[in-house]
Amino acid sequence: MNTPRSREGNLFRYIVYFIGYLMVAGVVKLVTLNSPLHIWDLILFGVISLMILLFYIYRFNREQRYFDHNFASASWLGNFGLIVGLTLVVTALRISVAYLQATGKLQLYNFQTAYLKHESVTTYWFLLVAIGIILPILQEFLTSGFLFNYAFRRNTMVVAICGIIFSGVLFSILNWQFSFSLLVVNAIFGCLFAWSYLYTQTIWMPIYLAVVNGVILLIMT
Repeated sequence: MNTPRSREGNLFRYIVYFIGYLMVAGVVKLVTLNSPLHIWDLILFGVISLMILLFYIYRFNREQRYFDHNFASASWLGNFGLIVGLTLVVTALRISVAYLQATGKLQLYNFQTAYLKHESVTTYWFLLVAIGIILPILQEFLTSGFLFNYAFRRNTMVVAICGIIFSGVLFSILNWQFSFSLLVVNAIFGCLFAWSYLYTQTIWMPIYLAVVNGVILLIMT
């Protein structure tokens, strides 16, 4: 159960991590139901999200000592061209999605609809922190870091492609929307983030891209 090769142990650990994410997502939902926002709800969000985030970071760093990385790794900050290129791709995709939403060709995200019903500066900044930064970071630990460590560690093209697709679908599920088109859009973003993880072999690249995506999404709301 305690070894990286244990399927049962890895599954149990992943379920624990998944429950942690659901706790944070649930608190975000709870906070946004109230308008104006309640100070104690914000404190609860801060405590729960910080606790789960630190738990993820601790566990991921600890597990990295046990999992082999078969892809060539390098400092993601050392590849400035890659960072700029992927940042432009994410920005262009997100602006394109916003344009399609503005023209009525795509539905709005659930949180966008809820925000437009009771707009406030406090709610906007909370969403920017929660949905633009915190949730994307936790999602990438689940859909890139822990997922590839546990289920897609073999160094083959088929495994890599399957992992990227599965990661994209899981990312879309974690950003659940009632629109099939938005589910597909989120899956595309998730696949891009997963590919960046495999290419750079560092969790910080997909986290960076996911946060850029989340922040632009909120700015375009």
